[in-house]
Amino acid sequence: MSYCGYCSKEHNVGFISTRFAGTDGVSLEAEKWANIFEKEGLNCFYFAGELDRDPARQHLVEEAHFQHNDIKKITQNCFGVNKRDRATTKLIQRLSHYLKDQLYKFISKYGIDLLVAENCLTIPLNIPLGIALTELISETGINTIAHHHDFYWERQQFMVNAAWEYLNMAFPPHLPSIHHVVINTSADSQLSLRSGISSSIIPNVMDFENPPQPPADYTADVKSALGLKSHELLVLQPTRVVKRKGIEHAIEFVHRLGARAKLIISHASGDEGHSYERRVWEYSRMLDVETVFVSDIINDKRGITKDGRKIYTLNDIYPYADIVTYPSNFEGFGNAFLEAVYYSKPILVNNYSIYSTDIRPKGFSVIEIDGYVTRSAIQLAKKILRDEAFKNKMVRRNYELALRHFSYKILRHKLKALIADCLPCRLGFMPFEKI
Repeated sequence: MSYCGYCSKEHNVGFISTRFAGTDGVSLEAEKWANIFEKEGLNCFYFAGELDRDPARQHLVEEAHFQHNDIKKITQNCFGVNKRDRATTKLIQRLSHYLKDQLYKFISKYGIDLLVAENCLTIPLNIPLGIALTELISETGINTIAHHHDFYWERQQFMVNAAWEYLNMAFPPHLPSIHHVVINTSADSQLSLRSGISSSIIPNVMDFENPPQPPADYTADVKSALGLKSHELLVLQPTRVVKRKGIEHAIEFVHRLGARAKLIISHASGDEGHSYERRVWEYSRMLDVETVFVSDIINDKRGITKDGRKIYTLNDIYPYADIVTYPSNFEGFGNAFLEAVYYSKPILVNNYSIYSTDIRPKGFSVIEIDGYVTRSAIQLAKKILRDEAFKNKMVRRNYELALRHFSYKILRHKLKALIADCLPCRLGFMPFEKI
């Protein structure tokens, strides 16, 4: 256990989300926050519907997951429709009561002083969980940091719905003990405009103070495992296969490069269906681009598949990429952008809104497109591939800029200020009384 350096007491932080597992952006950023909290003398515990954390520090409740059958039924009956049936309302109420009871048990079991709600008060993939957590915060006044990654108004699929009262109540809630954190300037402005809620901006970060280690022996066969021949380029699309990722641009980019290359897509479709994945397959065949889906051998941990193949992490793949494609139409921030910079890889990036306002002005040097692949983008990519010195200068500059603007140092500074606001002992007062 860790102790607070200010009052010599244990302080416990409870992270709440639908899942803390795998390599999705919310899970990765929560882990970075937890590392900072632990170094500040706080103990971290986890509540979710899927967990891969220390079993002694977690509280698993299957109904908290957005993929639970009842939750999927609620989502289906609340979005894309103009009214919901009474049975759905009863199901929402029943599950929210159950989840609130479980949250109270979690707080009591681990003596939680501070809650960190990771996106579960932001995007309504689990309406009962959002309601339950909002009511608990209102009933207890427990200090809470609501870490918002992507709001419902940023996703078209949530704009037609039969759940406005729940969205207005809990996504996000406007309560005095909640400290709201967003990851970009647009979210800060929209949250204030739509709800009157003020927030802090903490961008996504990576550990740029500690560059990646050289590839391990374990990864020596990565290219052959991905089906690449020695003379083929590895163009890496390190995202899920969802519409907003704009993967058609990556396919056209590879086609127009005119080089022997494979487009490697690291993740599966996820929670947004498989119709777009079929579109990607069809478009790849149309342009005669070898597109390889490798989510079956990429995971957050190394291992072996059921049929005996090696499993790699995404970090194992990055060092072997020749170019990283990130042609998203929309992103909450841009984890894959930072990862590509961290591994010193050239990046194809679409000029999505958050990139244009929060990343591009920092001066990064990339292969940039703005809604479609251009001849100049292809020419720049070819120059990067044939001119090693030019490429090295580009990626070194990007790394230096990221170290300055998106490093753990930035996160530590901002989180220490939040902790001081949330735990009264940091200001000379007694900590929150445990429930």
